[in-house]
Amino acid sequence: MVRWWSMRLWGAHLLGLVCVSVAVGMGAWQYDAWQARRDAERVDLTHAEPVAMTDLIGPDDPFPTAGLGRPVELRGTFLPEGTVLVSGRTGAKGADGDWLVTPITVGDADAPAVPVVRGWVPAGTDLASLPAPPTGEVDLLGWLQPPEGSGQADDDPRDDVLPELRIADLVQRVDQDLYGAYVVAEEPLAADAAAGVDGATLDQLPEASRFTGLRNILYAIEWWVFAAFAAFLWFRYVRDATSERDLEEADAEAGEDAVVRSDP
Repeated sequence: MVRWWSMRLWGAHLLGLVCVSVAVGMGAWQYDAWQARRDAERVDLTHAEPVAMTDLIGPDDPFPTAGLGRPVELRGTFLPEGTVLVSGRTGAKGADGDWLVTPITVGDADAPAVPVVRGWVPAGTDLASLPAPPTGEVDLLGWLQPPEGSGQADDDPRDDVLPELRIADLVQRVDQDLYGAYVVAEEPLAADAAAGVDGATLDQLPEASRFTGLRNILYAIEWWVFAAFAAFLWFRYVRDATSERDLEEADAEAGEDAVVRSDP
């Protein structure tokens, strides 16, 4: 009787293992390429040509989906009384820290304002030790982001450290209306950089197109289908080989029995 682990079938087992392993590996490689292309496009969208912020959103408008992560430019005046730290932010090197945030008017000094993430500082930094924002009108480039609001509780509402960048928390600190968005500055202001403030990283990136890397994911599926087909062929071959061998042995035994019975 031939078993599945018989040496006669080792060649079939080896060939099946090689075919399935290669097909699965190639499918995984194409899947990784699909993920990499989508991640690259999400980042590339943040390097598009900046547009005026007012072209994407107005003071009373909801956040536009197409505005997520878009580079914007604006000119206005910082409102120093609205400066806060937003805790629980990871720096470029993975360290825990805070965002330094100050609203800036979008237009003249009385216009509605938008919170600006001026940069990142290590956890435990005292807000009083950081430089005040510059006075007068300032030109700013940054990435547009939707406001946060998961409902995380503020352990101490009286201090200047917030758990999230919520518009409702900031609007109580300034006299102007606030946009339903915030901006992450592309680079720290000169005075901030001199004081050790690092650039902040984006928490929310724009989504890649659904067709990005489509060929890669289709190739991955094709390779995995081939792997399943190869496994099926291996199974059928081994099953048939063992069944045929068992049938031949059974026929041989039956023939021997017949010969023995026919002997006088």
